[in-house]
Amino acid sequence: MREPEKVDALVLGTGLAGLGFALEFADRNPQARVLVVTKSTDILESATHWAQGGIAAAMQGGDDINSHVQDTLNTGCGLSKEETVRLVVAEGADRVHDLIRRGVNFTRKDDKSDEFDFTREGGHSRRRILHSADHTGRAIMEALVAEAARHPRIEIRTQTIAVDLVSEHKLAHVRSSAGDVCLGAYLLDIKTNNVYSVSARVTHLATGGAGKVYKYTSNPDTAVGDGIAMAYRLGAHVANMEFIQFHPTCLYHPQAKSALLSEALRGEGAYLVNREGERFMPKHHPMAELAPRDIVALSIDREMKRSGAECVFLDISHRGPDFVRSHFPTLTATCARFGFDLTKDPVPVVPAAHYTCGGVMSDQNGRTSITGLYVAGEAAHTGLHGANRLASNSLLEAAVYAHRAAVHASQHCSDAAGKGYPELPPWNPGFAKAEEEEVIIAHNWDEIRTLMWNYVGIVRSNRRLEYAARRIENLKQEIHQCYWERRLGKDLVELRNLVTVADLIVSSAKMRKESRGLHQNIDYPETNDELFLNDTIL
Repeated sequence: MREPEKVDALVLGTGLAGLGFALEFADRNPQARVLVVTKSTDILESATHWAQGGIAAAMQGGDDINSHVQDTLNTGCGLSKEETVRLVVAEGADRVHDLIRRGVNFTRKDDKSDEFDFTREGGHSRRRILHSADHTGRAIMEALVAEAARHPRIEIRTQTIAVDLVSEHKLAHVRSSAGDVCLGAYLLDIKTNNVYSVSARVTHLATGGAGKVYKYTSNPDTAVGDGIAMAYRLGAHVANMEFIQFHPTCLYHPQAKSALLSEALRGEGAYLVNREGERFMPKHHPMAELAPRDIVALSIDREMKRSGAECVFLDISHRGPDFVRSHFPTLTATCARFGFDLTKDPVPVVPAAHYTCGGVMSDQNGRTSITGLYVAGEAAHTGLHGANRLASNSLLEAAVYAHRAAVHASQHCSDAAGKGYPELPPWNPGFAKAEEEEVIIAHNWDEIRTLMWNYVGIVRSNRRLEYAARRIENLKQEIHQCYWERRLGKDLVELRNLVTVADLIVSSAKMRKESRGLHQNIDYPETNDELFLNDTIL
């Protein structure tokens, strides 16, 4: 049995939202101990690492904050909170300079220039996307991981997954209420399957989104909504889970698992064409291929259903081989690995689940409705994205809220310093037995992802949602029983979280009886501002 631990800050997740928080918190608290955990074997493995396009920031001449704000509000379809949008956009430049200070090298116009090379993506009226070639997320992660690894007060622990967050109400098996306090978490050592407690003055959720709840996704395998599920079970407010963004252009190939083709391709002139080679986006939106993602994904879905085709095609060959290779070296290599020449030919693409616009509700300092529990990144609902995320606003939001959460959490930790650390009882496995039939877990995992793709995907209906709700309720009961009867392993912990998130998405989708942004219901095809110009809160 592993001994309980006590830390000042427990950080769940090693993406920009997690490491950004950890570094800022550790810098502000000279005596603090910060524990950062990831369930991956590789610290770099995160949604941040997979981000290709870049980070949106109104930093160059000809651009301004008001323009970025308006583009974000337009894309959010009426649900983005203007106060939040202005806060994030206004602080964007400072957070970009923080990243540069920590070692991130954004692409310049040329080797001798001090000016950044800004690109443009869908929904943006200006070129304002800072990037590092076509692997911006990797550049950010490499810089932050290197700095965190050197930091004397930060420990990064791999192959460790949180089983549950803990509060006094949770320990008493009572649903939490106003005034509840997060005490830390129970963690599972994936290598040994041992569970141990970590008491923390502050706990920061940076666990990413929930794309793996769908059969086809651009997300890494880690994206099962762990933080959202745990926070909801603790009693935190969760909002807008019906708004799942489907990225329009994932490479269509049986072995191309999660291979995303960046929106920056369309920002630099790539066309979407059908199997006859005809462009179809101009007839769907005035911005054509540069329309917001929900419009592009929905248009592709309609084109595929109209023609019966299994995919459409993305074509940037007209820009010439030298341009394509120099601007998109990683994507060119990715396509070549699967037998496609991005510089010469159209490549097959389909939409795939990409970004969770809802999440755990937070205020402007990253605080959830549970004292001591903070959240940032894709696990959070801040009010920035509304019903649809503007391209490259996600890294911006993660950077801004990781910083603000660390500032506020530092004060919270300072105020609690004289009270000692919370006390958590040892993990009690009860009479749990080792799992002998892993096929049950694998089957339930596949069934959840398939039914979510078929019934709660880009286009929904009342009938599909009702069917999904009934089946998920049965799955919840099966998985709940399995959770209490079997010894825990990573797969079972993730399956429990996956079914919780699926339930949240379906419940939210059933509540919104309209079509808005990323939520399209054929039984309610119109947008209804009179009744639904508000967040869906669970």
